[in-house]
Amino acid sequence: MAEITASMVKELREMTGAGMMDCKKALNECGGNMEEAVDFLRKSGAAKAVKKESRIAAEGICRIAGDDQVCAVVEVNSETDFVAKNEQFQNFVEAVAKQAVASDAADMDAFLAEKWIEDGSKTVSEALIEKIAVIGEKLSIRRFEKVAAQNGCVVSYVHGGGRIGVIVEAQTAVVNDAVKEALTNVAMQVAALNPKYVATGDVSEEFKAHEREIIADQIAQDPKMAGKPEKVIEGAVMGRLNKELKEVCLLEQVYVKAEDGKQTVAQYLAQVGKENGAEITIKKFVRFETGEGLEKKNEDFAAEVAAQIKA
Repeated sequence: MAEITASMVKELREMTGAGMMDCKKALNECGGNMEEAVDFLRKSGAAKAVKKESRIAAEGICRIAGDDQVCAVVEVNSETDFVAKNEQFQNFVEAVAKQAVASDAADMDAFLAEKWIEDGSKTVSEALIEKIAVIGEKLSIRRFEKVAAQNGCVVSYVHGGGRIGVIVEAQTAVVNDAVKEALTNVAMQVAALNPKYVATGDVSEEFKAHEREIIADQIAQDPKMAGKPEKVIEGAVMGRLNKELKEVCLLEQVYVKAEDGKQTVAQYLAQVGKENGAEITIKKFVRFETGEGLEKKNEDFAAEVAAQIKA
Protein backbone atom coordinates (compact mmCIF):
# COMPACT_ATOMS: atom_id res chain seq x y z
CA MET A 1 0.00 0.00 0.00
CA ALA A 2 1.28 3.44 -0.90
CA GLU A 3 2.25 5.65 2.01
CA ILE A 4 -0.41 8.27 2.65
CA THR A 5 1.38 11.62 2.91
CA ALA A 6 0.15 14.98 4.12
CA SER A 7 0.53 16.35 0.58
CA MET A 8 -1.78 13.63 -0.76
CA VAL A 9 -4.40 14.47 1.85
CA LYS A 10 -4.05 18.16 0.99
CA GLU A 11 -4.41 17.45 -2.75
CA LEU A 12 -7.55 15.37 -2.24
CA ARG A 13 -9.08 18.00 0.01
CA GLU A 14 -8.40 20.69 -2.58
CA MET A 15 -9.98 18.51 -5.27
CA THR A 16 -13.13 17.72 -3.31
CA GLY A 17 -13.40 20.17 -0.42
CA ALA A 18 -14.00 17.18 1.89
CA GLY A 19 -12.82 17.16 5.51
CA MET A 20 -9.20 16.31 6.26
CA MET A 21 -9.96 13.14 8.19
CA ASP A 22 -12.41 12.00 5.50
CA CYS A 23 -9.70 12.49 2.87
CA LYS A 24 -7.16 10.58 4.93
CA LYS A 25 -9.60 7.68 5.43
CA ALA A 26 -10.53 7.62 1.74
CA LEU A 27 -6.88 7.41 0.68
CA ASN A 28 -6.22 4.63 3.19
CA GLU A 29 -9.25 2.68 1.97
CA CYS A 30 -8.22 3.10 -1.67
CA GLY A 31 -4.52 2.36 -1.28
CA GLY A 32 -3.54 5.91 -2.17
CA ASN A 33 -5.37 5.91 -5.51
CA MET A 34 -6.60 9.49 -5.92
CA GLU A 35 -9.41 8.80 -8.41
CA GLU A 36 -10.80 5.94 -6.35
CA ALA A 37 -10.59 8.10 -3.24
CA VAL A 38 -12.75 10.77 -4.92
CA ASP A 39 -15.39 8.13 -5.72
CA PHE A 40 -15.13 6.77 -2.17
CA LEU A 41 -15.87 10.22 -0.77
CA ARG A 42 -18.85 10.65 -3.07
CA LYS A 43 -20.34 7.30 -2.05
CA SER A 44 -19.70 7.58 1.68
CA GLY A 45 -20.57 11.26 1.85
CA ALA A 46 -24.15 10.77 0.72
CA ALA A 47 -24.79 8.58 3.74
CA LYS A 48 -23.37 11.27 6.02
CA ALA A 49 -25.42 14.12 4.59
CA VAL A 50 -28.32 13.59 6.96
CA LYS A 51 -25.98 13.53 9.97
CA LYS A 52 -24.68 16.95 9.02
CA GLU A 53 -28.09 18.61 9.27
CA SER A 54 -27.54 19.64 12.90
CA ARG A 55 -24.28 21.42 12.13
CA ILE A 56 -23.97 25.17 11.72
CA ALA A 57 -23.48 26.37 8.14
CA ALA A 58 -22.95 30.12 8.36
CA GLU A 59 -20.08 30.62 5.93
CA GLY A 60 -20.52 30.51 2.16
CA ILE A 61 -21.06 32.99 -0.66
CA CYS A 62 -23.68 34.95 -2.55
CA ARG A 63 -23.81 34.75 -6.32
CA ILE A 64 -25.85 36.56 -8.98
CA ALA A 65 -26.83 35.37 -12.45
CA GLY A 66 -28.90 36.88 -15.24
CA ASP A 67 -28.88 39.96 -17.44
CA ASP A 68 -30.19 43.54 -17.40
CA GLN A 69 -33.79 42.31 -17.61
CA VAL A 70 -33.88 39.37 -15.20
CA CYS A 71 -31.47 38.72 -12.34
CA ALA A 72 -31.39 36.40 -9.37
CA VAL A 73 -29.25 36.42 -6.24
CA VAL A 74 -28.69 33.34 -4.08
CA GLU A 75 -26.95 32.58 -0.81
CA VAL A 76 -25.47 29.13 -0.34
CA ASN A 77 -23.87 28.32 3.00
CA SER A 78 -21.06 26.02 4.08
CA GLU A 79 -19.61 25.23 7.48
CA THR A 80 -16.16 26.68 6.87
CA ASP A 81 -14.59 29.52 4.95
CA PHE A 82 -12.15 26.97 3.52
CA VAL A 83 -14.96 25.25 1.60
CA ALA A 84 -16.50 28.60 0.62
CA LYS A 85 -13.27 29.32 -1.28
CA ASN A 86 -13.24 25.88 -2.93
CA GLU A 87 -13.68 26.07 -6.71
CA GLN A 88 -16.08 23.12 -6.78
CA PHE A 89 -18.33 24.77 -4.19
CA GLN A 90 -18.23 28.09 -6.03
CA ASN A 91 -19.15 26.42 -9.32
CA PHE A 92 -22.11 24.80 -7.59
CA VAL A 93 -23.29 28.17 -6.27
CA GLU A 94 -23.00 29.63 -9.78
CA ALA A 95 -25.25 26.84 -11.01
CA VAL A 96 -27.75 27.50 -8.21
CA ALA A 97 -27.88 31.16 -9.26
CA LYS A 98 -28.60 30.15 -12.87
CA GLN A 99 -31.32 27.83 -11.57
CA ALA A 100 -32.87 30.75 -9.69
CA VAL A 101 -32.98 32.89 -12.85
CA ALA A 102 -34.92 30.16 -14.69
CA SER A 103 -37.09 29.29 -11.68
CA ASP A 104 -40.72 30.20 -11.08
CA ALA A 105 -40.63 28.86 -7.52
CA ALA A 106 -42.36 30.98 -4.89
CA ASP A 107 -40.49 29.52 -1.92
CA MET A 108 -37.50 27.37 -1.01
CA ASP A 109 -39.45 24.10 -0.83
CA ALA A 110 -40.67 24.57 -4.39
CA PHE A 111 -37.20 25.60 -5.52
CA LEU A 112 -35.56 22.50 -4.05
CA ALA A 113 -38.20 20.29 -5.68
CA GLU A 114 -37.51 21.65 -9.18
CA LYS A 115 -35.57 19.68 -11.77
CA TRP A 116 -31.88 20.57 -11.66
CA ILE A 117 -31.17 22.48 -14.89
CA GLU A 118 -27.71 20.94 -15.22
CA ASP A 119 -29.11 17.40 -15.00
CA GLY A 120 -32.84 16.88 -15.43
CA SER A 121 -32.67 13.41 -13.89
CA LYS A 122 -32.42 14.87 -10.39
CA THR A 123 -33.95 17.66 -8.33
CA VAL A 124 -32.16 20.68 -6.89
CA SER A 125 -32.37 18.98 -3.49
CA GLU A 126 -30.73 15.83 -4.82
CA ALA A 127 -27.99 17.87 -6.49
CA LEU A 128 -27.36 19.55 -3.13
CA ILE A 129 -27.13 16.21 -1.34
CA GLU A 130 -24.64 14.96 -3.93
CA LYS A 131 -22.51 18.04 -3.39
CA ILE A 132 -22.60 17.48 0.39
CA ALA A 133 -21.41 13.94 -0.31
CA VAL A 134 -18.39 15.18 -2.24
CA ILE A 135 -17.46 18.15 -0.09
CA GLY A 136 -18.07 16.53 3.29
CA GLU A 137 -19.64 19.52 5.02
CA LYS A 138 -23.19 20.61 5.63
CA LEU A 139 -24.25 22.87 2.75
CA SER A 140 -27.45 24.84 2.61
CA ILE A 141 -29.21 26.78 -0.14
CA ARG A 142 -30.49 29.38 2.28
CA ARG A 143 -32.38 31.84 0.09
CA PHE A 144 -32.88 33.25 -3.37
CA GLU A 145 -34.67 36.19 -4.96
CA LYS A 146 -35.42 36.84 -8.59
CA VAL A 147 -35.94 40.37 -9.92
CA ALA A 148 -37.40 41.16 -13.34
CA ALA A 149 -37.30 44.63 -14.86
CA GLN A 150 -40.57 46.46 -15.43
CA ASN A 151 -40.10 49.27 -17.98
CA GLY A 152 -36.40 49.65 -17.29
CA CYS A 153 -33.53 47.41 -16.24
CA VAL A 154 -31.84 45.62 -13.38
CA VAL A 155 -28.19 45.81 -12.39
CA SER A 156 -26.18 43.76 -9.94
CA TYR A 157 -23.10 44.09 -7.80
CA VAL A 158 -21.14 41.48 -5.84
CA HIS A 159 -18.81 42.66 -3.09
CA GLY A 160 -15.97 40.93 -1.29
CA GLY A 161 -15.82 37.87 -3.51
CA GLY A 162 -19.40 36.99 -2.71
CA ARG A 163 -19.83 38.24 0.85
CA ILE A 164 -22.55 40.65 -0.31
CA GLY A 165 -24.80 40.45 -3.37
CA VAL A 166 -27.04 43.32 -4.49
CA ILE A 167 -29.65 43.71 -7.24
CA VAL A 168 -31.22 47.09 -8.07
CA GLU A 169 -34.29 47.48 -10.28
CA ALA A 170 -34.98 50.82 -11.93
CA GLN A 171 -37.68 52.23 -14.15
CA THR A 172 -36.19 54.27 -16.98
CA ALA A 173 -37.00 54.93 -20.63
CA VAL A 174 -33.27 55.06 -21.44
CA VAL A 175 -31.05 52.06 -20.78
CA ASN A 176 -27.51 52.90 -21.85
CA ASP A 177 -24.03 52.48 -20.39
CA ALA A 178 -24.21 55.75 -18.44
CA VAL A 179 -27.50 54.82 -16.79
CA LYS A 180 -26.29 51.31 -16.00
CA GLU A 181 -23.09 52.72 -14.51
CA ALA A 182 -25.11 55.04 -12.29
CA LEU A 183 -27.32 52.18 -11.13
CA THR A 184 -24.26 50.04 -10.44
CA ASN A 185 -22.94 52.87 -8.26
CA VAL A 186 -26.27 52.82 -6.43
CA ALA A 187 -25.92 49.05 -5.96
CA MET A 188 -22.49 49.66 -4.44
CA GLN A 189 -24.12 52.21 -2.13
CA VAL A 190 -26.63 49.56 -1.03
CA ALA A 191 -23.79 47.11 -0.35
CA ALA A 192 -21.82 49.66 1.68
CA LEU A 193 -24.51 51.43 3.71
CA ASN A 194 -27.20 48.75 3.94
CA PRO A 195 -30.37 50.88 3.64
CA LYS A 196 -33.66 49.29 4.71
CA TYR A 197 -36.02 51.15 2.36
CA VAL A 198 -35.91 52.84 -1.04
CA ALA A 199 -37.59 56.08 0.09
CA THR A 200 -39.21 57.56 3.19
CA GLY A 201 -42.63 56.89 1.68
CA ASP A 202 -41.90 53.16 1.96
CA VAL A 203 -41.34 53.27 5.72
CA SER A 204 -44.23 51.76 7.64
CA GLU A 205 -46.03 53.73 10.33
CA GLU A 206 -45.27 50.87 12.73
CA PHE A 207 -41.53 51.37 12.20
CA LYS A 208 -41.83 55.12 12.71
CA ALA A 209 -43.90 54.69 15.88
CA HIS A 210 -41.43 52.16 17.27
CA GLU A 211 -38.42 54.38 16.60
CA ARG A 212 -40.24 57.47 17.90
CA GLU A 213 -40.90 55.66 21.19
CA ILE A 214 -37.25 54.68 21.58
CA ILE A 215 -36.02 58.20 20.76
CA ALA A 216 -38.52 59.72 23.21
CA ASP A 217 -37.21 57.46 25.98
CA GLN A 218 -33.63 58.46 25.16
CA ILE A 219 -34.49 62.15 25.29
CA ALA A 220 -36.38 61.70 28.57
CA GLN A 221 -33.15 60.43 30.13
CA ASP A 222 -31.08 63.32 28.80
CA PRO A 223 -30.39 65.81 31.66
CA LYS A 224 -30.11 68.65 29.14
CA MET A 225 -33.74 68.14 28.14
CA ALA A 226 -35.11 68.11 31.69
CA GLY A 227 -37.84 70.70 32.19
CA LYS A 228 -38.05 71.60 28.51
CA PRO A 229 -41.52 72.40 27.10
CA GLU A 230 -43.41 69.54 25.46
CA LYS A 231 -43.21 71.32 22.09
CA VAL A 232 -39.40 71.45 22.30
CA ILE A 233 -39.18 67.79 23.27
CA GLU A 234 -41.48 66.74 20.43
CA GLY A 235 -39.39 68.79 18.00
CA ALA A 236 -36.24 67.03 19.22
CA VAL A 237 -37.90 63.64 18.80
CA MET A 238 -38.99 64.40 15.24
CA GLY A 239 -35.59 65.84 14.40
CA ARG A 240 -33.81 62.66 15.45
CA LEU A 241 -36.41 60.49 13.71
CA ASN A 242 -36.00 62.37 10.43
CA LYS A 243 -32.24 62.04 10.70
CA GLU A 244 -32.56 58.29 11.23
CA LEU A 245 -34.91 57.94 8.25
CA LYS A 246 -32.32 59.61 6.03
CA GLU A 247 -29.84 56.96 7.12
CA VAL A 248 -32.10 53.96 6.42
CA CYS A 249 -33.71 55.21 3.18
CA LEU A 250 -31.56 54.78 0.08
CA LEU A 251 -32.64 57.89 -1.81
CA GLU A 252 -32.14 60.11 1.25
CA GLN A 253 -28.63 58.84 1.99
CA VAL A 254 -25.66 60.99 1.04
CA TYR A 255 -24.21 59.50 -2.14
CA VAL A 256 -20.91 57.85 -1.18
CA LYS A 257 -19.10 59.25 -4.22
CA ALA A 258 -20.49 62.77 -3.87
CA GLU A 259 -17.67 65.25 -4.40
CA ASP A 260 -19.24 67.81 -2.10
CA GLY A 261 -20.20 65.26 0.54
CA LYS A 262 -23.79 66.53 0.43
CA GLN A 263 -25.41 65.22 -2.75
CA THR A 264 -28.04 62.57 -1.99
CA VAL A 265 -28.62 59.42 -4.02
CA ALA A 266 -31.88 60.94 -5.30
CA GLN A 267 -30.03 64.06 -6.47
CA TYR A 268 -27.31 61.96 -8.10
CA LEU A 269 -29.88 59.95 -10.06
CA ALA A 270 -31.71 63.13 -11.08
CA GLN A 271 -28.41 64.51 -12.39
CA VAL A 272 -27.63 61.38 -14.41
CA GLY A 273 -31.21 61.26 -15.68
CA LYS A 274 -31.05 64.86 -16.89
CA GLU A 275 -27.74 64.19 -18.67
CA ASN A 276 -29.28 61.21 -20.49
CA GLY A 277 -32.78 62.48 -21.13
CA ALA A 278 -34.45 60.05 -18.77
CA GLU A 279 -36.22 59.91 -15.44
CA ILE A 280 -34.62 57.19 -13.33
CA THR A 281 -36.79 55.72 -10.59
CA ILE A 282 -35.53 53.05 -8.19
CA LYS A 283 -38.30 50.48 -7.84
CA LYS A 284 -36.63 48.06 -5.44
CA PHE A 285 -33.35 46.61 -4.27
CA VAL A 286 -32.31 43.26 -2.82
CA ARG A 287 -29.29 42.89 -0.57
CA PHE A 288 -27.96 39.52 0.65
CA GLU A 289 -25.06 39.35 3.07
CA THR A 290 -23.58 35.94 3.68
CA GLY A 291 -24.42 34.53 7.09
CA GLU A 292 -26.41 37.54 8.31
CA GLY A 293 -28.65 36.49 11.15
CA LEU A 294 -27.02 33.07 11.47
CA GLU A 295 -25.13 31.77 14.47
CA LYS A 296 -21.48 31.11 13.69
CA LYS A 297 -19.16 28.59 15.24
CA ASN A 298 -16.37 30.01 17.34
CA GLU A 299 -13.49 27.77 16.42
CA ASP A 300 -9.74 27.84 16.10
CA PHE A 301 -9.29 26.43 12.61
CA ALA A 302 -5.51 26.23 12.90
CA ALA A 303 -5.82 24.19 16.08
CA GLU A 304 -8.37 21.92 14.41
CA VAL A 305 -6.06 21.25 11.47
CA ALA A 306 -3.13 20.56 13.79
CA ALA A 307 -5.21 18.12 15.81
CA GLN A 308 -6.37 16.26 12.70
CA ILE A 309 -2.84 15.97 11.30
CA LYS A 310 -1.73 14.32 14.55
CA ALA A 311 -4.67 11.91 14.49
